[in-house]
Amino acid sequence: MSDNDGWRIVLIDDEEGIRRVTRITLEDAGYSVHTADNGRSGLDLCAKVVPQIVITDVRMPIMDGISVLAKLKQTHPEIEVIVATAFGEMDLAIRALQLDASDFITKPLHSEALSVALERAKTRYTDRKQLKDYTTFLEEGWNETTRELIASFTFQNNLIESSMDGIIGCNADDVVVTFNQSAQAMLGFDKADVIHRERLGRFLLPEEAERIKTALRCNDNGNDGCLPLLETTLCGKNGLRVPVQMTVSPVAIPDEAPGTVCFVRDLREIRRLEREVEDQARILHQDKMMSLGRLAASVVHEINNPLAGILNYSRLMLRILQRGEASASQMEKFTRYLDLVEKETSRCSQIVSSLLTFSRKSPAEFGAVSVADLIDRSSLLCQHKLTLSNIRLEIRMDEDLPDIKGDFNQLQQCIINLVFNAADAMPDGGTLTLSATRRHPSTEVCLQVADTGTGIAESDLPHIFEPFFTTKDEGYGVGLGLSTVYGIIQNHQGNVQVESQKGQGTTFTLCLPAA
Repeated sequence: MSDNDGWRIVLIDDEEGIRRVTRITLEDAGYSVHTADNGRSGLDLCAKVVPQIVITDVRMPIMDGISVLAKLKQTHPEIEVIVATAFGEMDLAIRALQLDASDFITKPLHSEALSVALERAKTRYTDRKQLKDYTTFLEEGWNETTRELIASFTFQNNLIESSMDGIIGCNADDVVVTFNQSAQAMLGFDKADVIHRERLGRFLLPEEAERIKTALRCNDNGNDGCLPLLETTLCGKNGLRVPVQMTVSPVAIPDEAPGTVCFVRDLREIRRLEREVEDQARILHQDKMMSLGRLAASVVHEINNPLAGILNYSRLMLRILQRGEASASQMEKFTRYLDLVEKETSRCSQIVSSLLTFSRKSPAEFGAVSVADLIDRSSLLCQHKLTLSNIRLEIRMDEDLPDIKGDFNQLQQCIINLVFNAADAMPDGGTLTLSATRRHPSTEVCLQVADTGTGIAESDLPHIFEPFFTTKDEGYGVGLGLSTVYGIIQNHQGNVQVESQKGQGTTFTLCLPAA
């Protein structure tokens, strides 16, 4: 007979394939499984079969998984609910835990993760049932004082067990006497194999164990012997190394020497997010440098022309002055020459200044961004490339456009990326239109980059924002441009839309919130 006999599970998921495969897996493990294809029918099924455990998807038609969880906790609080979420839906997972979900697992469901989640749910269900039975027993036969003591003990035990941080408590001999669920999950050890069997040093690197003991003995750190927010590495099962932030403090034990309690916060997810942010920043800068290289090649040619004019006018005026005193008519020409020199110098300065600003690596600074300035400076840097490519640039902007909220440099990078892509799509020339409109009565401003180029194949459209996806020949792109645009706009709380037909051009629309 399986240990899972007698355990009834209701599985709620709108995808038939997932229901079928998961049901076979669970029934092979000995569970009794009932399935439903949406939240409402799942609730009806729960009322009928009264399961101990419910596994529900978050995103479903008719009624989502969070609503199912909330309703079940109102009508059948004893049922343990496991929520299945897609990768990245951490806000939904946190909401599920706030509603007293037993656990959450990510899709696609892996048998090992599902098995661990079910064992936790079974333990929670059994513990709660025992607690309920004890409470009933106490209410029926024990006196008020005893009930208060038991309630206090249960409450304190629940506080320890429900803590998101791992809690490891030791007696004066460093033998572990408390090892909560979070510590089990973090280090991979079962409580039964640790309590009264292992010492605190089992989970610490040798040098860290000695450092902590020395610091606690000295008691001279100004925190009553407490070591707050110590970052270290704990040793888990099977060689696992877990980066943690730990607070270590002595704790009084009646009639015994003081023990030690450690509050441990797992830093793995924080470290993963930090690496993800660093990777995003590196990709963003890499894409900017690629755009900068293409810009520089174009800007060199654009600056050479006005510099040649400045040089010629300067030499002409010098030759005239070297012949003797200039006449009135020559001075009038000098005035015109100097005016042209001033305008061309100013233009060169503006181009170089914009190029330097764009190239600068700086942290994102969100603020009010003028749409007109954004389009003007982006078009200034790209104008010469478009001219050389026989592409006519048209700029259209609504009147009284509000500023948009964002980082000027990153938004400029988006516009330049889209302009370069449009230019590549028009090898024989064409028309590129930059436009800005306000969606009424919405508080969004939409920037559009439209070309009359070759367009995007329908089969490629679903993949164009994926990193390293490119339709260009080798050596002409690595597929970072559009994924960078997508990431920047998402980070600005906006969205990217694309319309394209093969041979009829492409329009990218960036919708951003007004400041």
